[in-house]
Amino acid sequence: MMSEVSINLNHCQYVVMVKNGVFLNITDALKKKSFLTKKCAVITDENVGFEYLSKFESLLNEAGVTSTAHQIKAGEASKSMAVVSELCSDMIQQGHDRQSLVIALGGGVVGDIAGFVSAIFYRGIPFVQIPTTIVSQVDSSVGGKTGVNTPEGKNLIGAFHQPALVIIDPQMLKTLPAREYREGYAEVIKHACIRDADMIADLEQLPLFTEEGAVIPPHEELLIRNISIKARVVEEDEKETFGTRALLNFGHTIGHGIEASVPYGELLHGEAISLGMRAALWLSVKHASLSQAEADRIISLLAQYELPIVLSESIKTGTIVEKMMTDKKFSAGKINFILLNELGRAFVSSDLTMDHLVEAIEAIRKSI
Repeated sequence: MMSEVSINLNHCQYVVMVKNGVFLNITDALKKKSFLTKKCAVITDENVGFEYLSKFESLLNEAGVTSTAHQIKAGEASKSMAVVSELCSDMIQQGHDRQSLVIALGGGVVGDIAGFVSAIFYRGIPFVQIPTTIVSQVDSSVGGKTGVNTPEGKNLIGAFHQPALVIIDPQMLKTLPAREYREGYAEVIKHACIRDADMIADLEQLPLFTEEGAVIPPHEELLIRNISIKARVVEEDEKETFGTRALLNFGHTIGHGIEASVPYGELLHGEAISLGMRAALWLSVKHASLSQAEADRIISLLAQYELPIVLSESIKTGTIVEKMMTDKKFSAGKINFILLNELGRAFVSSDLTMDHLVEAIEAIRKSI
């Protein structure tokens, strides 16, 4: 039985399909949504391509679909305008036009780049997300945020471009290295913090690996639960116009500043967000009504997932502040920061100053 989450926006509607093993029947899923009539440009990275591209091309070929493959280097460094330009040129040379379909086969980086390419190619063509990491399955594949990084910060160039379809196979997570598997759970923990406190107890009991160290994919229900949180927030505030979608940035303001302060890839996204969440928890205790016990519970959960909770002295506060100042979350110099009043209840605060954020950065340099 295929589980589905619908995202209903004023200008479009699409579904997220979740099922163990759906990748092997992916053409049926595409056919169900009438996407096999188009020429497909499959964008992936070298790691995911090694695991899945050949099989995926065979499945498309068996279904009579014409496709071209476009591989990029794995990692955040590929999220650049140069890579987007190369992909667009390659697609033009391969005969793609406004009747084509982009398929993003990969994690968050691939989804961001492929989505941006589809947003600008021939002024916009549809794309399908096939996310292969935890962070992309529970978060970045849903909601239509696409874009690339610049030296000044993350995702400063991009577009809102909703996918036409998202297809998720939890079994694809089995090929992830342990570090990449763990880091994605930072976004799951974030969802629990802002909208679903009951999920915290489930995460505290969730097995990630077998005794032999093999990845244990999460149950479909946990993925659906997270996707539903993201979907409902996006429906309420697709383009962060009203503030609701900003709640998804819990841990991201300082986290993105930390991530941008080191060479891309030195800290994985979820690792930086883990540090950002610890800072946000500290601020929530100081400047909202979150109890220290609640904050400590989340910090212990982050540590349980072997996510970093102590900021290295090598990452300078001044650099983090400089990177934060270019973040989209700073509006006309005003800081909009996500705090928790209690677990599961987040809000947007405009009362914090940069001094408060600096205090939080210094606070997370201390061991628990």
